Amino acid sequence: MRTHAAVTHNKTERNTSDLFKAAVSGWLGTALEFMDFQLYSLGAALVFHEIFFPEQSAAMALILAMGTYGAGYVARIVGAFIFGRMGDRVGRKRVLFITITMMGICTTLIGVLPTYAQIGIMAPVLLVTLRIVQGLGAGAEISGAGTMLAEYAPKGKRGIVSSLVAMGTNCGTLSATAIWALMFFLLDREQLIDWGWRIPFLSSVVVMGFAIWLRLNLKESPVFSAVNAEDQPKPHKSANNSDDGSFFDMFRSKSFWLATGLRFGQAGNSGLIQTFLTGYLVQTLLFEKSIPTDALMISSIIGFMTIPLLGWLSDKVGRRTPYIILNITAMLLAYPMLSIIFDKNNQVSVIMASIIVIHNIGVLGLFALENITMAEMFGARNRFTRMAISKEVGGLVAVGFGPLLAGIFCKMADAWWPVVVMVIVYCCIGLFSALTMPEVKDRDLSRLDDAADDMTLN
Repeated sequence: MRTHAAVTHNKTERNTSDLFKAAVSGWLGTALEFMDFQLYSLGAALVFHEIFFPEQSAAMALILAMGTYGAGYVARIVGAFIFGRMGDRVGRKRVLFITITMMGICTTLIGVLPTYAQIGIMAPVLLVTLRIVQGLGAGAEISGAGTMLAEYAPKGKRGIVSSLVAMGTNCGTLSATAIWALMFFLLDREQLIDWGWRIPFLSSVVVMGFAIWLRLNLKESPVFSAVNAEDQPKPHKSANNSDDGSFFDMFRSKSFWLATGLRFGQAGNSGLIQTFLTGYLVQTLLFEKSIPTDALMISSIIGFMTIPLLGWLSDKVGRRTPYIILNITAMLLAYPMLSIIFDKNNQVSVIMASIIVIHNIGVLGLFALENITMAEMFGARNRFTRMAISKEVGGLVAVGFGPLLAGIFCKMADAWWPVVVMVIVYCCIGLFSALTMPEVKDRDLSRLDDAADDMTLN
């Protein structure tokens, strides 16, 4: 007969092979999510205005394309709640299988949609429908992957291990950008609009298939297994924490709002630099399409060095300090970098270098810290739900509607300076959250209380 200690040991023990599978699974899932994200954002910025909104003016078509882009972010909040709650109750593994399948199928189906010229208004309606279903899955994907990997990673190495999730965003962005760049290189304009735009979306099925197979062979998170074991004593919860885990208690959690602020700063910059900036340069300022796409591709390659470096650094000095430095730096660079980018008189190499700098600092740098910091801020009982919803609330406002608002503001002002103002505002929100949050590096992830609501982190 096995002892109680043996049962506990068998339920929660994970070896190096399990950690590797969890890391690759999180990396692939996040890669697919951001591949979807970048495929659609570049499609919306570069070709969808002609395929799905051909009867509108160039500026209005871009705004409508960004609006369909934002529709997926509304659905993400619903998906974050549904699948986040499910992940906290039935396990991380099952939910991650569902989310990866939903995202992958919808992305592939976008590649077979009829165009406006073929079926009229039903074309953009179908596009929005797929974006909504895709958003339901994506709303919990990266939070689930971040939660799973954080709960697998050993103390002292969580930052560097969790940077693999952020690396997945880089791989996805790089892959999507490279595919679009290849389409523009190989096809002329007529071929691209006729059939070439479908190839990037259809190609995502390869990543989806491998990610699904891997997740079928993934073990459950050791923290979830330990916390939910029937024969285990419940993990420590502080006496002064009255949070009973309900949905409305989430909005009374200081950790929830601090995490949302951190997400808002990073996500806002992402929507402006990776999505709006690309469309504005091409559609309004008439830059060559290769300029923003090539710059983002090079920036993603550089991110393979900067992201793990920041993850490692956060394991040494904590999560707060790198957040503070990156937000301040992005604020200081916003005007000089963007003034270079929007000036057609500058050399192409200088414009691309400026995009690379602001993208690595204001987007990739902050995201390298985001997943592990948010995972450590929440307690084990509601980590998946609260991490997912805080990410998607920030994403809805900042990424979903940020590019749309930027298009409207720039059109009203007939200038690009509103983009600078928006970047600075996003960074101010992220900076305030970083200054206010407690240090959460190496916090015990089996605790039930949220970090900012109980400042005792041991």
